[in-house]
Amino acid sequence: MKNENHFIYFKKSIAGIELPTLFNFPFYYQAHSIVKLAAEQVQEYLIHQTDWKHNFGLNSTDTGLVIGKMFGVLVVKNKKNELGFLAAYSGKLADSNNHKYFVPPVYDMLKKDGFFKAEEEILNKLNREIEELENNEEFEKIKSYFEAENQLAKTELEASKKELREQKKERKIKRNAALRELSETDFTILKEELKDESLKQQYFFKKLKKEWEEKLDQIEKELTVFTDKITALKNERKQRSNDLQQRLFDNYKFLNAEGNYKSLQTIFKKELEIAPPAGAGECAAPKLLHYAYKNNLKPIALGEFWWGQSPKSEIRKHKEFYPSCRNKCEPILGFMLQGLEVEKNPMLTNPAKGKVLETIYEDDYLLLINKPAEFLSVQGRNIKDSVQTRMLKKYPDSMLVHRLDQSTSGLLLVAKDKETYHHLQSQFIKRTVKKRYVALLDGILEKESGVIDLPLRVDLNNRPHQLVCYQHGKTAQTKYEVLEIKEEKTRVHFYPITGRTHQLRVHAAHQNGLNAPIIGDDLYGKKTNRLHLHAEYLEFVHPVTKERISFYIESDF
Repeated sequence: MKNENHFIYFKKSIAGIELPTLFNFPFYYQAHSIVKLAAEQVQEYLIHQTDWKHNFGLNSTDTGLVIGKMFGVLVVKNKKNELGFLAAYSGKLADSNNHKYFVPPVYDMLKKDGFFKAEEEILNKLNREIEELENNEEFEKIKSYFEAENQLAKTELEASKKELREQKKERKIKRNAALRELSETDFTILKEELKDESLKQQYFFKKLKKEWEEKLDQIEKELTVFTDKITALKNERKQRSNDLQQRLFDNYKFLNAEGNYKSLQTIFKKELEIAPPAGAGECAAPKLLHYAYKNNLKPIALGEFWWGQSPKSEIRKHKEFYPSCRNKCEPILGFMLQGLEVEKNPMLTNPAKGKVLETIYEDDYLLLINKPAEFLSVQGRNIKDSVQTRMLKKYPDSMLVHRLDQSTSGLLLVAKDKETYHHLQSQFIKRTVKKRYVALLDGILEKESGVIDLPLRVDLNNRPHQLVCYQHGKTAQTKYEVLEIKEEKTRVHFYPITGRTHQLRVHAAHQNGLNAPIIGDDLYGKKTNRLHLHAEYLEFVHPVTKERISFYIESDF
């Protein structure tokens, strides 16, 4: 059953489910059992509803553009202390902002009688006028004529310049010959004749140039009848678009648990001094919290899950839960969660506390560390404890030759001085170092071996996530070999050819990679006790002894 204010009652029994005491931190969480139950109910609705059509890419019969979608559920208590939940989607769904099952947007810019639709019609009219002018037959004819005449002018003037240069050379030859052969009087006469010839030639060149300038100027005047109108319309469109954007930013006003409002304009432009990102405020989490506060519903727990096919660049798995995006949502939710008792940000807690760095090998020039999982290689923005900081305390001149992701365990090479560092670094750059990782994947691989080639770049909207990007991504290649398949899981060896951030994790999880995320991957898969990725083997040339040495350390999974 569902009431009119979007409060949805649980269909299944929730007896015995212990509620969380604190609201979950939205940027890093494991979905609570009550959240999973709410999500399952929404997913059932999505499967069976017939009110609207949207191609999520889940059925072969669906037509049109495939657009997977992030949905959110917010478990809440109403005034009667009844437990239920709210549901929302990010952006638009089936080209609409409003569907009866889901909470409305914070601000509905698509309202028929709203200022956005009215202004959008004006902008569309301007677009049509600009398009009509740009495609005007007379305008196209004049443009083509101008381009042809301009090219002809360049050709004629260049030919005339070339002729002037040739004639100048000929006069110089005549002068030099006359200097040897003629008397002083005859040479003076010849010089004057050559000078007159030069002036005459320059006169006719200037005359030709002026004639072309006047002709082209006349054609340009005919062009400006159109271009001035187009420029004026484009300037008006730009100004109206900017004004509309600012008005939208002012109308997107978010409510927090303390009963205070703030607009997008205030949150981003005034406080962070940056323009609000496209789509800011349209994600599920802000919609859900805003509606809850506005209708006196107490937020208990939040979860956002993906429904449909994954985008080509990102890694999104059907029905899997994901944290709120950072670029758009973190500033907004930072305000909206004020007044609510929320879990502490786990990313501010030192994951290395109480962990020991095991030294596998050490000599006067270098050492190898077995880095535990969830241990920073170098200090972060908030956490200073790392392999690097601990090494510097013990060896003040030491430098990490390479890095491992915080969640990855295994062999890490440290140079004790700058000279050793540069020698070892060059081996990594030249790719003469042999590296091998072992990983446990969530899924069964069809091929026993192969090479994954997917270029990567950082997701600017959701750091530190990486995207597959063929336009701006850096080359990223990984060789793999299957070791064992057991209980729907595959153990593999990874041999990274390049060393990009999260390379192995993305190459494992991406649909165009192995399509099997590493077990325990909290960014691209499902969080468990740890990321099952371990740097087990390293082979390189010792910078002093010149011997090729190798090291192996077994994983704990």
